[in-house]
Amino acid sequence: MAEFRAGTGEQPAFLRELLDRGILIDSTIPGLYGRSRLFEELRLQLIEVVRRVSAPDQPERLAFPPLIPRRQLEELGYLRSFPHLAGTVFSFEGDDAQDEQMTDMALAPAACYPVYPAIAARGPVPADGVTVEVAHGSVFRHEPSGDPARMQYFHQLEMVRIGPPAVVEAWRDRWRDQAVALLRSLGLDAEFDVATDPFFGRAGRLLARGQRAQQLKFEVQVPLGGDEPTAVASFNYHQGHFADVYGLRCEDGGEAHTACLGFGQERIVLALLHQHGFEPASWPRDVRAVLQGDDG
Repeated sequence: MAEFRAGTGEQPAFLRELLDRGILIDSTIPGLYGRSRLFEELRLQLIEVVRRVSAPDQPERLAFPPLIPRRQLEELGYLRSFPHLAGTVFSFEGDDAQDEQMTDMALAPAACYPVYPAIAARGPVPADGVTVEVAHGSVFRHEPSGDPARMQYFHQLEMVRIGPPAVVEAWRDRWRDQAVALLRSLGLDAEFDVATDPFFGRAGRLLARGQRAQQLKFEVQVPLGGDEPTAVASFNYHQGHFADVYGLRCEDGGEAHTACLGFGQERIVLALLHQHGFEPASWPRDVRAVLQGDDG
């Protein structure tokens, strides 16, 4: 999911109202919330909206645990590029004289990460590529904040495309327009922009400049009460990075590229509540029709 540039504006008041109404449930840890039935119903409806739009792609649906092997973060360079966001798992082993030790597991920082080794294990990628959906990806990023849109635990709906470079680029370009249209159909003032990931340190700033210069990351942003719009969906074109790490090749022996599109489910629900109010029954009829699958 894309980095959100935190502001002030209406965000503290919006969070207080969400908590007062029981739509979010306070855990005493910033960015870690329970969610009400209303919130979860809207989130699940959103998944179905995306699935209706993505149906022509005939994506294969996969599901993975919220934990991944820690070595995967090391292989991908995540711990080098984003050490400030990572979450590792500690557990007790041994006798009562020992402390908890780091395990070989980490919390998944992106729902798409398990997809690449899973597809690589099957062998060469077909000429028309592979499309995978991970709809219920549970994600952790260590970003404690009083901004309701910056949660530490959240869900991504990820669409992943793997195949020849031209196939992947065409898919990415098509979905760039489809994602904006999808969010606008929900009554959100969605706009598209070039973006960068929140890389760490001086070397990270160089990576971010290169990412922006090559336009490898895009965001779809909507107003959500802050000084600047919030990214609620993002596209990352990895070129050959994941393919090189996991040995992904095409059937003809050519290089494979990968790209992913992530919808931040909680952020979109928050944007809907911020835009239309806390009573979905009173939302605009066309918005309710899209959410309920009656949009034709």
